Amino acid sequence: MSDSLISTYKRLPVTFVRGEGVWLWDTNGKQYLDALSGIAVCSLGHTNARVADAICTQSRQLLHTSNLYGISKQDQLGDALCRVANMDKVFFSNSGAEANEAAIKLARLHGHSKGIDLPTIIVTENSFHGRTLATLTATGNKNAQIGFEPLLQGFVRVPFNDIAAIEKVAAENKNIVAVLVEPIQGEGGIQIPASDYLDNIRALCDQHHWLMMLDEIQTGICRTGKWFAYQHSNSTPDVITSAKALGNGVPIGACLARGKAAEVLQPGTHGSTFGGNPLACAAGLAVIQEMEANDLAANAMIKGERLVQGLKTSLQGCDMLNEIRSQGLMIGIELKQPCTELVQQALEMGLLLNVTAGNVIRLLPPLTIKTAEIEQIVDTIAALVKQITK
Repeated sequence: MSDSLISTYKRLPVTFVRGEGVWLWDTNGKQYLDALSGIAVCSLGHTNARVADAICTQSRQLLHTSNLYGISKQDQLGDALCRVANMDKVFFSNSGAEANEAAIKLARLHGHSKGIDLPTIIVTENSFHGRTLATLTATGNKNAQIGFEPLLQGFVRVPFNDIAAIEKVAAENKNIVAVLVEPIQGEGGIQIPASDYLDNIRALCDQHHWLMMLDEIQTGICRTGKWFAYQHSNSTPDVITSAKALGNGVPIGACLARGKAAEVLQPGTHGSTFGGNPLACAAGLAVIQEMEANDLAANAMIKGERLVQGLKTSLQGCDMLNEIRSQGLMIGIELKQPCTELVQQALEMGLLLNVTAGNVIRLLPPLTIKTAEIEQIVDTIAALVKQITK
């Protein structure tokens, strides 16, 4: 790998040159089953035909004009995305971090309009919202923050899945304007809250006139068996952020809002040079069309249940296993000891996965995965975990 790159990544010793469906091939021709999807990005698998055709067609027509002018594909994607998300309006950016930045700015502007000088957002421990200074401050990972101080004002942190802690903050801090949480914590180890967690947050936001904002960057676009994870609850947020799978590999982010939240950002308050350009929006529109055409939300539920059941059967009685947590095809296998070495061992066995929170094997396979590929994942992980036990 080139010495010209700044060393911000501890890369695995492999370079991929081709992909198809759930499969990748490296420079030596070795084949790998991708159970990570580029970290929940390639949910349609690699080189999806509909997305590839949309990119090729758009690239021959128009790549960029800027948001000084109307963009037809942006209009079409905005309409489609708001429909599946049950939102009113959307701002397009280039990444999940930028989408969260837009949400944070929206919340602060909303707070200032109410006469609050220090608008404050409730965030949670072990969360991940991005690497910009604002999203890094919102992120509940001290290791990621080291060396980047001073961080920003305007955030207060509570434990995840703890409504009482939010109620306590409400009683003590009159500057709160919003709550920002992940419906399921991805980087935090596939942490799934109580079934009424989002409903209780909605109730508190309504009571105190806060904005309910959900970071659905990893959970969204059918990953959990619904278009967005909040749709497993009975409540609708005011703001949703999306990215990752929305472009199936083409960089795109989105901050969606409804009701009063959809009117906060006005001309001059926010912007992006590349956000929502014709190419990215053509890819995003193709993703939504492909998801709908093949009912991949339902497939995520069916295949996720099959994968989890296979893991439970294969790992039954294994002393190393602590718990398996899942929602659709977002799966965490928590072991009783750190297991980061499994990433390299799995790579050698032709399987791509990662370990988050130190001891949680995270699986985010394409939503198009087939039964035989599920069985391969189960067999490989069972062998790896049992090897640790021995």
